[in-house]
Amino acid sequence: MTLFRWLPDRFISALLGAVLMATFEPARGGVAEVYGVITLLAIALLFFLHGARLSRQAVAAGASHWRLHGAVLATTFVMFPVLALCLRPVLAFILTPTLAAGVLYLATVPSTVQSSIAFTSIAGGNVPAAVCSASLSNMLGVVLTPLLAGLLMGTAGGQGISLDAVVHIALELVAPFLLGQWLRPVVGGWIERHPRRVKFVDQGSVVLVVYGAFSASVVAGLWTQTPVYALFALAGIDAALLAFVLAVTYIVGRLVFRRSDAIVLLFCGSKKTLAGGIPIAKVLFASPRLGAIILPLMLFHQIQLITCAWIARSYAAQTPAGRDSQPV
Repeated sequence: MTLFRWLPDRFISALLGAVLMATFEPARGGVAEVYGVITLLAIALLFFLHGARLSRQAVAAGASHWRLHGAVLATTFVMFPVLALCLRPVLAFILTPTLAAGVLYLATVPSTVQSSIAFTSIAGGNVPAAVCSASLSNMLGVVLTPLLAGLLMGTAGGQGISLDAVVHIALELVAPFLLGQWLRPVVGGWIERHPRRVKFVDQGSVVLVVYGAFSASVVAGLWTQTPVYALFALAGIDAALLAFVLAVTYIVGRLVFRRSDAIVLLFCGSKKTLAGGIPIAKVLFASPRLGAIILPLMLFHQIQLITCAWIARSYAAQTPAGRDSQPV
């Protein structure tokens, strides 16, 4: 059973399958164009569900933990981008330009929702505060991630975010998200009663985007232009970035917050969402570059799941029953 615990889950397996399929049978020509339209519709549906699923009551209920939420948001949208900028000379030296841009993009992505809450719960943390922090991060990320990506890539000598990309963000991400929030009183109950169907749409949309992204990148020569050493270097950079942020959030949490809130900072502050980050990247970046740009995020996601699962289990083993596990 120990072996199966370390194997990728079905979602990660589906993503790896999409990458392999795109490598050997990429979508081309007219098929790629039709596939692109289907993907755009899937992304719009995904962000509609994100909006409809976000409980404003949960956000309001956790508003009293403003210092904690501020620390989580600062870690996600300030510390990560600053670290990425500091790493820029290293990235330019050991990675391809597109992979380096992918690390910069990774730094701008919001926190995860489901896994952050799950790990907080396992570790005995403040679950309501985790729900609020993770939800707020994703809500703000719809706007902040494109803005930060444009700023970081412009600073790094890239093209930044064009006016055309801003229009696409508004139409394909923000508008469905706001529509979902508006219709939450109508569809929210159905969504809460059918979590498996919603999860299927979430993960299915991401798999669609990954296949399309890697198809375009493979056709453009992704694997012939990416040295093997760069992939190993990317894994090391992702692991180092996660380790540094985990260390900082752990220390700050111990110094500033009580134990249950420190756990929220540790998990919500250090994690990056694959389900939200890949669809936003699809809107922001040209298809031939997209596969390499989302590769750092895909790798980071798997590393963070394995690492945070181990940390959560360690916290759970050290938590006496009832000790500082309930919110104030």
